[in-house]
Amino acid sequence: MNRDGRNRTRTYTAGALALLAFATACGDGGGAAPAATTTAAAEPRPAAVGGAPTAAATTPDAAPAEGDAAAWAKWNLKPLAPAPAPPADKPIKLERTGTVPVFSDVKTTDKVVFITIDDGAEKDPKFVEMLTDLKVPITMFLTKDIVKNDYGYFKPLQALGNHIQNHTVTHPVMSKLPPDKQKSEICDDQAALTQQYGTAPLLFRPPFGDGANTPTLNNSVQQCGPRAIVLWRESMQIHDMQYQTGDKKLKPGDIILAHFRGPKELKGATMTQMFGDLLARIQEQGFAVARLDDYIQPPAS
Repeated sequence: MNRDGRNRTRTYTAGALALLAFATACGDGGGAAPAATTTAAAEPRPAAVGGAPTAAATTPDAAPAEGDAAAWAKWNLKPLAPAPAPPADKPIKLERTGTVPVFSDVKTTDKVVFITIDDGAEKDPKFVEMLTDLKVPITMFLTKDIVKNDYGYFKPLQALGNHIQNHTVTHPVMSKLPPDKQKSEICDDQAALTQQYGTAPLLFRPPFGDGANTPTLNNSVQQCGPRAIVLWRESMQIHDMQYQTGDKKLKPGDIILAHFRGPKELKGATMTQMFGDLLARIQEQGFAVARLDDYIQPPAS
């Protein structure tokens, strides 16, 4: 997303520029994603990125949210409520083999939502500073051809405990690809992200949410290593969210989609401004932001 007066330049291949233009909304066609087929609490659900650090549990009398009040004031924001302790019995459980589950929310009564950020186009150093200050957990779904010019940008975000997940190599419409091409899109991104960040992604998000519930895509995901397909319930635009429900309200366990985007795509707004507006919308509705991986049980080794 955005960059606050950054002087860094970056070079994209022509192919990456084309896919970025095509993917500006990356699933934001009205904020809705294809309905997930795996949503019941008793059904197997996707597990989190393996082995990344888990945020410490906070209590109601702990410091506001994941950072201190001064840090929130620095970004002109009100502190979020602290997230509750992660559940011992994870509502989403991943299996080591077989069909992977598809989900767009987590079945929980905790008043929490989960922030996911896609693609990786905007590499704004101010956003790294913001997350370092606020310690709001995110999950990153990265596209190889968009991030390969600067893999290093995402390492400080990963060091904060934020997991990196699979979002294909070139950001295609997956249902339009033959099975072998689907597989290469997922497997090649899996290999690159594993090599660069030291942990194999356990979650996959198809660009635009396309093909999420098809047997062909599910089979391709299984062959490449991720153990769940993750969609979303809300998508963050520039200053507000688009909802899939008519009441336009967050629900416990909702997954929110945002993007690494800059002023060009955000009509002059920076990534930190967009993310600040997202946090303000969450705070207004009285929700905390939890770490998605804290609600997912990885497959048994």
